[in-house]
Amino acid sequence: MKFTKMHGIGNDYVYINCFDETVSDPKSLAITVSDRHFGIGSDGLIMICQSDTADFKMRMFNADGSEGEMCGNGIRCVGKFVYDKGLTDKKTVSIETLAGIKILELFTVDNLVEKVKVDMGEPILKPSEIPVLVGDDTCISMEIETSDDKYLATCVSMGNPHAVVYVDSVDKIDIEKKGPPMENNKVFPNRINTEFVEILDTGELKMRVWERGSGETLACGTGACAVLVASVLNDKSIRKNIVHLLGGKLEIEWNETDNHVYMTGPATTVFEGDIKI
Repeated sequence: MKFTKMHGIGNDYVYINCFDETVSDPKSLAITVSDRHFGIGSDGLIMICQSDTADFKMRMFNADGSEGEMCGNGIRCVGKFVYDKGLTDKKTVSIETLAGIKILELFTVDNLVEKVKVDMGEPILKPSEIPVLVGDDTCISMEIETSDDKYLATCVSMGNPHAVVYVDSVDKIDIEKKGPPMENNKVFPNRINTEFVEILDTGELKMRVWERGSGETLACGTGACAVLVASVLNDKSIRKNIVHLLGGKLEIEWNETDNHVYMTGPATTVFEGDIKI
């Protein structure tokens, strides 16, 4: 089976072109290819498939085999893949995901995609739709208690659920200790991605992320979008911001006119190869 290894600011996935390849057990394949010692090494698996409602369909699986609704860094790489490989010649493409259809604007250099802007849609703030098991109408600075700590978290879904927590220094967070109790907290029925955020100024934010099913990753595109939305709701940020992640930075804008969140960032091909399954 042919594969392509790609990353969006360090958030890396193994990509399979399902127009040419057949994946019978994607959950098992995701676990196999993600292993950084005995596999290819990645944060998960992304399959590029035919769609009846969009130009292409993206299915993404975390490193533990669980299927995710959406991946912001991953979908930028899907845009690069389909254009660079000649599957489309359009510079505006639609991608079907479990979080709905996303529109991508592709920016090329020497006829290869270098940067992608994604319309991530409207943020979801209603607790029952994130989902979060609380009785309030919103989840802004709600208290969440874990086995060893208490947090004030703002919860947002960008097609997948996020809890945003503010800290004085992200560098000092023991994320391996703090991440799992949040991910598996009983108030999050579908588990949660947790972003620990440091305010640099009103136009710059710094974050680390614990992703459900994958642990800490170098970047999370939907997480960066959730961080901006949460920061605006908490009066900590303007609506257009630079979000710094371990793997690089993303430009995020929460547009006041259409209420959509827009994410712009790079997409990179690492290498290609064949794997026996």
